Amino acid sequence: MTENEKLKIVYQDEHMVVIDKPSGLLVHRSKMAHGVKEFALQILRNQLGQRVYPAHRLDRPTSGLLVFALSEQVLAEITKQFSEATITKTYQCVVRGFAYSGVIDHPLKDPVDDRRLLRQGVTHEARDSLSEYQTIEHYEMPWAFGKFSTSRYSLVSVRPKTGRRHQIRKHMDHIAHPIIGDTRYGQGVHNRLFRDHFDSHRLLLAATELKMTHPVTGLPLELQIPPAEEMKVVIEALRTHQVTE
Repeated sequence: MTENEKLKIVYQDEHMVVIDKPSGLLVHRSKMAHGVKEFALQILRNQLGQRVYPAHRLDRPTSGLLVFALSEQVLAEITKQFSEATITKTYQCVVRGFAYSGVIDHPLKDPVDDRRLLRQGVTHEARDSLSEYQTIEHYEMPWAFGKFSTSRYSLVSVRPKTGRRHQIRKHMDHIAHPIIGDTRYGQGVHNRLFRDHFDSHRLLLAATELKMTHPVTGLPLELQIPPAEEMKVVIEALRTHQVTE
């Protein structure tokens, strides 16, 4: 983001704010991101002129809905909903291959952020991790790949039932459908194809839907946004080669 750019606010009242976080923007400072000067927390605080409290996190390369509380009391209420898994988050992603629908039940270890602990070989224990996914569209692109004359991809909707770090990225890779643009868990050859053909340089993963109970009023709060424009452009290009079944 440039110095004068503002974050897009999707929802705001006196208790909470929900933004559409751009891909590439950290939520807050991290020991693993030295030298980074801009964070969603800082930008939103300056934009609103008051303290804000992130209620959850999105990976740096992921775009989409991100919730902030405007007080510690409201933060506690939202955090409780996340811990009790009463908040439903839905993501869209473009993955390699023809995915279908199902449940991924695969325990995951949270990454270790402290470099000192990493050097010591410290790891976390794997914890139960569950994601539901459903394919929206299939595409078959005229790009030769290995012994195949075409390359296949899918637009997938994913609902994580647990909140592990990098859960969707790891889970989609686990079922052999890595997300395009994922430089950690994805496949470089497909990432390069999307860079070469679509000039796409981001992770094609976006948080597009959020359903929760308002932490103060107790009323249902449902928010839905499309993927960010640079991701929408790629999806529209893929749709020129959509496969209908």
